[in-house]
Amino acid sequence: MAPGPESLIPADVIRRRISLEGRGVEIALQDWGGDGPLALLHHANGFGAALWAPVARRLRDHFRLVAMDARGHGDSSLPAEGAVAGAFGWEVMAEDLGAVAETLLAETGESQIALGLGHSFGGTLILSAESARPGLFGRIALVDPVVPPTPEVLAQMDWGERPPLAELARRRRNTWPSRQEAREQLQGKPLFATWTDEALDLYIGEGLREREDGQVELKCSGLVEALVFENSTSLDLFQRVAGVQVPSLFLWARQGNFPRVLYEELCKQMGETRIIDADAGHLIPMEEPGWVADRVLDFCSLG
Repeated sequence: MAPGPESLIPADVIRRRISLEGRGVEIALQDWGGDGPLALLHHANGFGAALWAPVARRLRDHFRLVAMDARGHGDSSLPAEGAVAGAFGWEVMAEDLGAVAETLLAETGESQIALGLGHSFGGTLILSAESARPGLFGRIALVDPVVPPTPEVLAQMDWGERPPLAELARRRRNTWPSRQEAREQLQGKPLFATWTDEALDLYIGEGLREREDGQVELKCSGLVEALVFENSTSLDLFQRVAGVQVPSLFLWARQGNFPRVLYEELCKQMGETRIIDADAGHLIPMEEPGWVADRVLDFCSLG
């Protein structure tokens, strides 16, 4: 049997939800503790905080580590208006991230989150949050962040009504009779082919919830994942990054979705930046978590 949620995350990791005032959403946190400076982690679209566990185990000796679930993901709530397009704008979700950061700062008395670490759209949201409030983070590490197409590029794309990834997400299976059957069905899919066994176990154990009828379902529905994809084109990252001057690390996936030149162009507008190539696909933390942790520690001069 695939392991249940209790066995996957260490027992001393504190799980809690915080209500973001005036935002109509409760955000779930996994607080890994630690005596170091604050670090805030954000996951990729369709996943959740738990997928950071293999990386978090390495980082918690150096940081007070907190991983968050985005609205509609993991154990966070759906927004008050439900699964509708306007509730999943990327600027809105970046504001959620900023509000979580401000809450943590108020709780700890710190003046700055020492490290913002984000994967895929989570990295894009961290970049956007830092742009909106310069100095929110001391440094940021972005694992193959999404670079939404500019209007000019978008005009050249023959997407039809929706981006291709959104179409796939809308057709995604959401329920299974059991976790074991979900694992057997998913492990053969190309998306999961290069994942570590632990990453797949975390996805099955933490990314699914039990239903009243005995079945299990995705915590982040295909609809929510699709709405996030569909809203990506509303954010022009190139207009945002000019205000980002904190030390920034980009981890670029050679087998990923984005040409390296996009990150090079972003870096030209930013302060101190560095790009490191990963011999992996877009989902680097699920494929090479130890490599990600080592690069982040080196970036923070803790390796």
